[in-house]
Amino acid sequence: MPTVEIVASQNGPNLLKVDGKVVAALCRCGHSKHKPNCDGSHRTAAFTSPEAVVEVLK
Repeated sequence: MPTVEIVASQNGPNLLKVDGKVVAALCRCGHSKHKPNCDGSHRTAAFTSPEAVVEVLK
């Protein structure tokens, strides 16, 4: 069974990782023009938030 993690990157998007590989970057700042995907808008929006990791249980 694959290992799935959601990593809330510091000052950036939620990264969905499957077996250690990033398969999606999801917007957390609310400014992306391509929601739910991140388009890098957090950089110009001065978005700040701490890093966190959630491991999805099997």
